[in-house]
Amino acid sequence: MQQINEEQLEQDHYLLYIYTPFCGTCALAKSMLDKIESVHKQDIFYDMNASLHPEFMQDNQIESVPCLLIKDGNEIKEKIYAFKSIANIYSYLMDYEPALFSDK
Repeated sequence: MQQINEEQLEQDHYLLYIYTPFCGTCALAKSMLDKIESVHKQDIFYDMNASLHPEFMQDNQIESVPCLLIKDGNEIKEKIYAFKSIANIYSYLMDYEPALFSDK
């Protein structure tokens, strides 16, 4: 997972994991995303420390952390606050990152 920068925030498609450093639930959510990335052997998600980006949080009406924000077609499609399970996250990946599941 790599930290997102201003240029990447302007892209029309990304999966952004938003967290705060001392949030236990955030750490659990991050471990799920890390497992998914290790299975696929690639960076899939960007991450952002919410504490360092209050304007982004307000502009995008992020209600709480952890949050997986899905931007596609230059608009925010989903804000996932309940990660539930790795299988749940995969259900979103199948919709928004179908290339992960195609044969190369």
